[in-house]
Amino acid sequence: MSRRGWIIDLGLIGYGKAWDLQHLLWSKRVEDGVPDLLLILEHPHVITLGRRGNRSHLKVSQEVMDAMKIPVFHVERGGDVTYHGPGQMVAYPILNLKDYGYRLIRYVSQLEEVILSVLRDFGIEGKKDLSNRGVWAEDDKIASIGVAIKRWVSFHGISLNYATDLKYFELINPCGLEGVKITSVEKILGRNIPRDKLVERICFHFKKTFQRDWEEKGLKEVIPN
Repeated sequence: MSRRGWIIDLGLIGYGKAWDLQHLLWSKRVEDGVPDLLLILEHPHVITLGRRGNRSHLKVSQEVMDAMKIPVFHVERGGDVTYHGPGQMVAYPILNLKDYGYRLIRYVSQLEEVILSVLRDFGIEGKKDLSNRGVWAEDDKIASIGVAIKRWVSFHGISLNYATDLKYFELINPCGLEGVKITSVEKILGRNIPRDKLVERICFHFKKTFQRDWEEKGLKEVIPN
């Protein structure tokens, strides 16, 4: 099974449901019940706090969050605070990193390279910042990375702003950094790009980096019940 890989496009899915799904698929991957997986999705509006995150980097009160119907989750991924929402493409790789000989730093770097390659396909030259992981374009942050690895199997992952309503980032200090500006593919290009084209390029570069016999699957094919 180790040479196979499955890609599952979940569309728009609530954060809590996707988080539970990651835990389930992580446990199946640890037990070799499934091969390596790549989950592609978008979330409704949500704020998440990573292992280093705390509510001091929220710029508004819980009452404001409640009024806007934006939930806040404290999760086990690396990093601080971030926002997810429609128009932001999220990829959650669930990989046995032993099969690739990877440790955390190299894995994070490989995820950044995937995003850099995707951006180049759309004429955007991104860059890394080793002190603040993720991908930057025109000095603004365009993609975030926050991963978790347990028993050598990864979960959580990357998020790329392609047509995101950037005003929601004003609710937080992104990644716990004050004064950071956030951008998107749409803002830089001055036009939107089709979701299916973006997904195709993410999958293309992911497959080149994490080489398996990848095939697309529906969630019900992976979890029948």
